Amino acid sequence: MRAYQILPGANIDGLQCIEYPERALGLGEVRIRVHAVSLNYRDLMVASGNYLVTVDDPIIPCSDGAGEVLAVGPGVSRVQVGDRVAGSFFPHWIDGAPTPDKVRHGLGGDIDGMLAEEVVLHEDALVIVPPSLSFIEAATMPCAAVTAWNAIFVSSNNVKPGDTVLLLGTGGVSILGLQLARAAGLRTIVTSSSDDKLARARELGAHHTINYANIPEWQDEVLHLTGNLGASVVLEVGGKGTVNRSVASAAMGGTVAIIGGVSGFGGEVNPATLLSSAKRMVGIYVGSRSMLEDVMRFADVAGVKPTVDRVFPFGQAQEAYRHMASGAHFGKVVIDVTAR
Repeated sequence: MRAYQILPGANIDGLQCIEYPERALGLGEVRIRVHAVSLNYRDLMVASGNYLVTVDDPIIPCSDGAGEVLAVGPGVSRVQVGDRVAGSFFPHWIDGAPTPDKVRHGLGGDIDGMLAEEVVLHEDALVIVPPSLSFIEAATMPCAAVTAWNAIFVSSNNVKPGDTVLLLGTGGVSILGLQLARAAGLRTIVTSSSDDKLARARELGAHHTINYANIPEWQDEVLHLTGNLGASVVLEVGGKGTVNRSVASAAMGGTVAIIGGVSGFGGEVNPATLLSSAKRMVGIYVGSRSMLEDVMRFADVAGVKPTVDRVFPFGQAQEAYRHMASGAHFGKVVIDVTAR
C-alpha cells in the first residue's frame, strides 16, 4: 500500500509518497482503510521541524483521518470489520485530565499518523463515526473539533446559552468552534483581516464579525459589542501580538484558551490584568478520545456539518499542504485518500 512520509524539518518538498509494507496485526490492533485525512497547522509545523517534539526518522504525517475497519487483531472487542472509524489525536489519552503518560505520543507528530491508504491503530484509539458524517467530514474532527470542544465546553468556566465566544481567525479550529458554539446557543464574534471570510462566517451564523486590519484595537470593539461585558471564552490562536488583546476582550471570570501558536508567542501578560477580573488563561492540548466521542455525538445530534474549504486527491498531498500554508483556506483542508 502507499503512504506519505516526511522527515520533520524537510519542509513540504520533503513529503514523499512511498510503497509501505503491510505488517501483521498484534493484540488489540485494527487495520483501517483510510478514506480521508484533514490537515492542521500542526502538520506544517512538523514539516518545518518546528513542532513541540522532534524525531530522527521519517514518519507518516497527519493526526486526523477517518476510514473503514478492514481487519481486527486478537482480542479486539470495541470495533468490528466494516465499522466507520476515526483515530484519536493522542492514542493513549482515553479520558480524564491530561498527564505526561497520556500525551506521550501524538499521531503524525512523533509516531506514524494517518496519511496512508491503510493504517494500523490500537482499538482504544478509535471512535465510531456517526452516520450523519461523511468520511471527509469525520476526518476534520480529531484535532480541530476536539480542540474547540475542549476550549469552549470542557476547560472554560461553565459557559451557558447566551454567553459570548470570541474566535480569532477563520482556520479549522476557529470555524468549527463557531459552528459548535452557534449550535449550543452561544453568541459568537469572529475576527479576520478578510471581509470575504467574515461574510462567510456570518453565513455560518456568526453574530458579529470584526476586521482587525480596519480595527487594530479590536478588543475595544469586542467590549462594545458585548455591552462592555466581554467574551466568556476567547479562542486565542497565537497570532502576533494578540494575547494581551484577547485578555482585554475576556469577561470577568472568563477564559482565554490558548489553542495554538500560529505566529509564535510574544508580549508578556501582566498578571494583574488576570487577578483584578478573575480571568484565567488555559493551554488547550487538543483532547481525549472521550472528548472526540462527545463532539462527534454533539455534531450528529445538532446537525453540525464541518466546513471544508477544499478537497485534494491523494496524489496532490503537497498541493494540499501548500494551500494550507498560504492561509487562503476557510475551515478545513482535506485529502481524499480514495481519489487519485
